[in-house]
Amino acid sequence: MAKKSRKRLLIVIIVVMVAFIATMLWLLSNRTEAPVLVSVEAVATRTITQSVSAIGKLQPEVMVKMSSEASGEIVYLGVRDGDTVKTGQILVRIRPDMMQSMLVQTRAAAEASRMAITVAKAEYDRSEADLKRATELYKKQFASREDFDRASAAFQSAAGRLAQTQADYERAKGALRETQVNVDRTTITAPMSGVVTYLGVENGEKVVGTAQMQGTEILRIADLSTMNAWVQVDENDVAQINVGDTARIKVDALPDVELRGLVYEISHSPIVSGQGTQEEVVNFQVRIRIIDPEHRMRPGMSCSVDIETETKSNVLAVPIQSVTMQQEAAASTPDTEDYRKTDRKAAAVKSKRPQSIVWVVNNGQVAARPVTTGISDQGYLEVMNGLKVGDKVVSSPYEAISKLLTPGAKVTVEDPAARRERYRALRQAQ
Repeated sequence: MAKKSRKRLLIVIIVVMVAFIATMLWLLSNRTEAPVLVSVEAVATRTITQSVSAIGKLQPEVMVKMSSEASGEIVYLGVRDGDTVKTGQILVRIRPDMMQSMLVQTRAAAEASRMAITVAKAEYDRSEADLKRATELYKKQFASREDFDRASAAFQSAAGRLAQTQADYERAKGALRETQVNVDRTTITAPMSGVVTYLGVENGEKVVGTAQMQGTEILRIADLSTMNAWVQVDENDVAQINVGDTARIKVDALPDVELRGLVYEISHSPIVSGQGTQEEVVNFQVRIRIIDPEHRMRPGMSCSVDIETETKSNVLAVPIQSVTMQQEAAASTPDTEDYRKTDRKAAAVKSKRPQSIVWVVNNGQVAARPVTTGISDQGYLEVMNGLKVGDKVVSSPYEAISKLLTPGAKVTVEDPAARRERYRALRQAQ
């Protein structure tokens, strides 16, 4: 009797388990996932301007670094940092005492050389007259050959002394001119009109002249009427830039101003930082002339620029975040005798290249649509094929675009403003 009871209990347990498994399988087969909340945007035509961003410093069009060619103590400093100067204005005077003494000495030496010419000329004239008399007497046989040779030698000696004194005088005049130039160098004047943007000395300091070695930089004068932005552009972007491209410039110190500029010079010399390491970076300097004058700009101010490299009008465009990548299935390789090994490698590489796709919404479901993209701006990306005007593509959230959505998934369209309000409420609740 007990055996029959246990057998019936076992049969009941088995029936219950089979019923439970069947129920679970039915529930799983008929389960529907909750739709994903997304925002969509219709494909439309836009004007897209591609740009390259970079940062750098403001620099004047012309800046002159001033140094003294003469060494000595500064006895006069006529400008301060920020002063406006004009061409020829006296800026600095170096103590000229030693130079003045040398000038007196060289002037006296030049005068002595000039007087020596007078003496040598008188001697030359006398010896020339003696030679003429000796020549006449010798022709008439009233003077001996020895007297004629002596007079001729005296004339040649006098001519040599005259030439020597003339050369000494020219050398003395050269030394006088050089000394006079050195004296003039103790007074430094402005070579151009502009603004003093750097002053490295004070009155009474001693400076080293450039005549002996690298001199002391005294000051800098800049023409601030024309300012430029010198920026460093990454090697991957510099090839897109051309001379004449338009740029939008923002100066950190002037947040309320956006300036316009034109690219006028692209350097061919790389600027390498971290060379030989994993952090090696190669940039190229690009110079942009600022068109809009702004008197508050100063040399050395930090700035950021957006250089417009290409513009396309009336092209299909979608939000940048709408485009994601999907790995394509590997393409089959032709099995022919003439199919080269290099071609097989190229096909393999191409097959692994991810395909750009967008999620197109239709009747509450999404489908992956392969697209070919072009240029982009700050918010939109050109679509060259794969879409048409009016198609609705998922524009947010990024997590849904990149991870959650699958072909055929159901979605619920949410207004972007409602999404932002919901996120704001969630942040406040936390």
